[in-house]
Amino acid sequence: MTISFLTRPTSEEVVGRVWEALRTVRDPELDTDVVSLDFVASVELAEADSGPVAHVRLRLPTYFCAPNFAFLMVADAWDAVSGVEGLVDVEVVLIDHFASDAINAGVAARAGFVTSMAGTEVGEAVSELHDLRRTFTERALMAGTDLVVRPLMRAGATPEQVAGMTLGDAVESSGSSDDLRRLRARRRELGIPSEDSDPLVVDPSGATVGVEALPLHLRKARSYQVGVDANTSICRGQLAVRYGL
Repeated sequence: MTISFLTRPTSEEVVGRVWEALRTVRDPELDTDVVSLDFVASVELAEADSGPVAHVRLRLPTYFCAPNFAFLMVADAWDAVSGVEGLVDVEVVLIDHFASDAINAGVAARAGFVTSMAGTEVGEAVSELHDLRRTFTERALMAGTDLVVRPLMRAGATPEQVAGMTLGDAVESSGSSDDLRRLRARRRELGIPSEDSDPLVVDPSGATVGVEALPLHLRKARSYQVGVDANTSICRGQLAVRYGL
């Protein structure tokens, strides 16, 4: 007879899983996870009668950060942490933000953005955030293209060579870097093929960018990455000043 033992994870293990889950949640504008950005103020575990409950507090660089981005991060954090094995419930709250009451109540009720904002002092929302998420994922794709392609061209790749490259060629040329993994991830989120045999440079619709259109496409990609870098620097600085980090 075989006897199996089910081992309940320790509190430290569950908290560690919560932090890892939060690393899958990113600021859509900065294309960086909320843990790396220091947007997670705390993760605590409380014991309810039925089991452990995770309490997560998120913070942002300013009191007036855009409520639509804030809502996405709180909702995504709730979804991510809810999937952590060993928890019976989750609470995710945004602190120190002018729309935190509306956002926290809406996310806890699993309401959409429009419903969450309705009748609040924040103001009426005219639509859900699917298009916003798509728009910033497309920008992340462009910025990610810059991060992957620019080193290749610095190393001597010509426009003709880059236009003919596949993702697999980029692996051979630059290694399986974090930038390349992130580019593949953004392509998958947009429904764009991301296998080694797929073209390296595509536009946000997934269409291959030919050599004639490549220079303008790469300038646009560079401008997006410069914007991400600038906004990330500003946000990190504001967060550090606000919370004395």
